[in-house]
Amino acid sequence: MTLTLEAQQFLFCAHKGILSTHSAKFDGYPFGSVAPFVLNHQGMPTILISTIAEHTKNIIQNAHVSLVVFENENDLQANARLTLLANAEQTDKNNNLMRDRYLRYIPQAAQYFDMHDFSFYTLYITQARYIAGFGKMGWIEGEAMQLPSNPLFIEEPSILAHMNADHAENLKAYCQHFHHVKTNTATMIGIDSLGFDVRTDADTILRFNFEAPISNAQEARSALVAMAKACRT
Repeated sequence: MTLTLEAQQFLFCAHKGILSTHSAKFDGYPFGSVAPFVLNHQGMPTILISTIAEHTKNIIQNAHVSLVVFENENDLQANARLTLLANAEQTDKNNNLMRDRYLRYIPQAAQYFDMHDFSFYTLYITQARYIAGFGKMGWIEGEAMQLPSNPLFIEEPSILAHMNADHAENLKAYCQHFHHVKTNTATMIGIDSLGFDVRTDADTILRFNFEAPISNAQEARSALVAMAKACRT
């Protein structure tokens, strides 16, 4: 596996990080804050922030930001972490596909969509520094981190509806086989080129990586069928 693919998969496992912006109030100082995020289908983090928040004021003045993502382990320096350098751009909060995707991952944010002062900002990665572990690290160009556009963004809702309605047992089997997690309910909440995410009855999100990238619903079906067969062997 290449370092780039490993970094992409690592990022898709994450849903929060430390966002650093350039302080508009204290010139020359960085300003860090906790930021939940959801990746779009190109693998770019999307955040939902208020216009009155300090980091939003900072972004309006200087759109250059950094996002640090790390594993929730005791020894942070011994585990993987990813630092993204990015340009933050305001995007359409009323894009129903992205709004629905965001809320599947962060449902508690629903109340903020009805407030006029909250907006989506997408962090377009320019550089990434990925540290996979001791002696395995490197810089990655932002273009390499970006996944190609494909029909999955449009097809995602129908794939999720089909899997959750007709293949709930398969979803539970995936959790048991690949993550050794037994759950009474399993809901697919997102699918992308590199894999998919399932929410368990413990409200935990489990990430499943495909053996090879996919680009449409037909390829998704083939990959999911192969995984279902693996669960029965």
